[in-house]
Amino acid sequence: MDAQVVAELPKGLVGITVQEIKHFNNELFSFKTKRPPNFRFRAGEFAMIGLMVDRKPLLRAYSIASPTWSDTLEFYSIKVPGGPLTSRLQHIAEGDQIVMRPKPVGTLVLDALLPAERLFMFSTGTGVAPFASLIREPEVYDIFEKVLLIHTTRNTVELSYGFEIFDDATQNELLSELVDGKLVHLACTTREQSPSMGRINTWIEDGKLTKFADDRPLNPVTDRVMICGSVEFLKTMKSLCEELGFEEGSNSSPGQYVIERAFAE
Repeated sequence: MDAQVVAELPKGLVGITVQEIKHFNNELFSFKTKRPPNFRFRAGEFAMIGLMVDRKPLLRAYSIASPTWSDTLEFYSIKVPGGPLTSRLQHIAEGDQIVMRPKPVGTLVLDALLPAERLFMFSTGTGVAPFASLIREPEVYDIFEKVLLIHTTRNTVELSYGFEIFDDATQNELLSELVDGKLVHLACTTREQSPSMGRINTWIEDGKLTKFADDRPLNPVTDRVMICGSVEFLKTMKSLCEELGFEEGSNSSPGQYVIERAFAE
């Protein structure tokens, strides 16, 4: 059945079967699909995925949230009211097929960073998705002594996926020994009351993040930064990093911080 569907797709696309779906609320959901044979990606990369609409592919960039060693592909999505793709994608069911361009790309990868002591992952909303892959990547813990996942949302329910992937990383029998004592998770809200509140750029500017991070402020000599989230968040954090002396890295020229440029632009 899968082969028949794939054969009818336009050149350069493959069909992947939905295996699991989870709705967190009326705005957020995640789903897992079968991984195509020979599909390879680097932790932090994204793929173009979507649906066939009126016999034409409707695709959007989605960070791959699953680790590189998984036999499934995982994605985390917002539901945009009236959105061309998400208004349809949110109704997929197990056994359905979505389409994918099997050429992952992205700048939010380890290859774009120089080695250092600590890795800070700053995210808002569904921007935590690439970090879901990275925190479950064994290589991360070979390169960095400490990995700090910082996830900021408006409400506590929007933090659920971040807690879920953190638990998976720390409790996974293949990863738990590597992760133990190295992975730290900070979940913040900006609207609903929670144990940790505030915008992360404010936490950095007023020194609150320093208390959370071993009483050591962000330092381009010892730290590396990855940033993923809303366009405004990316702009704010990029500016803040450069004020602190961090230099942006790329696949061809590794540096001290990176953002996912596809979403920024």
